[in-house]
Amino acid sequence: MLFRRWSSTVPFLPTVYALSTYPARSAIAVVRVTGPASSFVHKSLTSKSVPQPRKAALTKLYHPRSKVLIDQALVLYFNSPHSYTGEDMLELHLHGGTAVVKCILESIEQLHTPEQPIRPAEPGEFSRKAFQNGKMDLTQVEGINDLIHAETERQRLSSLASMKGETKQLFHSWRHKILDNYALITTLIDFGEEHDIDEIGELFDRAESDIKQLETEVRTYLDNVKRSQILLDGFKITLTGPPNAGKSSLLNIIANEDRAIVSEIEGTTRDSIEVPLDINGYKVIIGDTAGIRDTDNIIEKEGIKRAKMKVSEADLNLVLLPCTSLQLEQEMENYLEQCNKDNLIVIFNKSDLLNQRDIGNLVNKFKTDFGIKETQLISCRTKEGIEQLLSCISQKLETWTQEDPIYVSKRIQNIIENDLLFGFDEFYSQAHKNDVVLAAEALKISMDGIGKITGEAIGVEEILGSIFANFCIGK
Repeated sequence: MLFRRWSSTVPFLPTVYALSTYPARSAIAVVRVTGPASSFVHKSLTSKSVPQPRKAALTKLYHPRSKVLIDQALVLYFNSPHSYTGEDMLELHLHGGTAVVKCILESIEQLHTPEQPIRPAEPGEFSRKAFQNGKMDLTQVEGINDLIHAETERQRLSSLASMKGETKQLFHSWRHKILDNYALITTLIDFGEEHDIDEIGELFDRAESDIKQLETEVRTYLDNVKRSQILLDGFKITLTGPPNAGKSSLLNIIANEDRAIVSEIEGTTRDSIEVPLDINGYKVIIGDTAGIRDTDNIIEKEGIKRAKMKVSEADLNLVLLPCTSLQLEQEMENYLEQCNKDNLIVIFNKSDLLNQRDIGNLVNKFKTDFGIKETQLISCRTKEGIEQLLSCISQKLETWTQEDPIYVSKRIQNIIENDLLFGFDEFYSQAHKNDVVLAAEALKISMDGIGKITGEAIGVEEILGSIFANFCIGK
């Protein structure tokens, strides 16, 4: 490990505490304490010994000095190393009144002494202690952070993979493959005089073949990560179309609140309005843009220019057209012809004003004239077709994310590119020169990169173990 594993018996190791629930009035509030003084904190607040580990006990809590009753709470005690942090740990499940919480935190603070330090926890310190004590690696820690910040169901499910250790297992398998080849190259350093040039070349070829297979796996993984990043950042969707087609009305319906100005006056929307939403578990950012039409208004022209720019950056483009108008201005026709039809859904609004035959003729005309692949019918007035539209959008998003999404932090992505893959490239270069020492060092760069990702280092014993387990040196 990169960090020393602390024992809860180490003297003067600080005990830390924090309110782990939202700091506001609520039904319950949970205060957590971790460190060697956890049992002392319990004794000071209850005048009792800690309850049986992992069993809830209903206990009265008193001020440690005045002995005034503060609250009656559920208390949980976790003994080291069987706790989240790996240390002795105490949880106080209080009534959620702000006065109760404040009094408990002040009471714990008063228990601090130089010989037995007790202080408020810093941000993330509970998880930091869990990492330092070997309860989880950095990928699991980051997975917990992603889970806390997950906004949609898709993000929640993806975060669980890292939190459960699946990402850690993958990186460990990579490290093991690199380690085996590092050990192979290391034997050439230690026993090179016993091998001729052809044997050395064969060993390099074998190592290079293994590393190239691993590189393909790593690059595929990194590509999947970058594609999955859209789930975290949110799919970008634009609403475009001519003025008064109902774009702002549709946005307000989807958002279930008034986020855009709705008016019968054409050209109301001059700049993009972006609204983050959850559509069937997908995080999306819908942008309402200026109506596209022929105009001499300088400000409106700029709005139309920005609308087209937003479309070029969008993952999905929703073009809203009124069923009641068969004729489009030249600017709008040009725009439809230039749109990427693969990420386009044309939505016909005001379907309540026409019969089914007229609507069918209209849809067929647009499909023929502009090569439209996908259409939807809605009415912003009656809300007919809205659910079908949202289902269509989510199905389209799902086709782009058919593989299980992978979340890893930007930190991990940078390490994969700048350490892991860089080490592979250096290895190929040195292997072609038959430079054994530099080739081994190149693989060590890759191994150290994985150590940075998980928070673990490659030890000498691990390298020697791989050498003697896989090669019969016998000299």
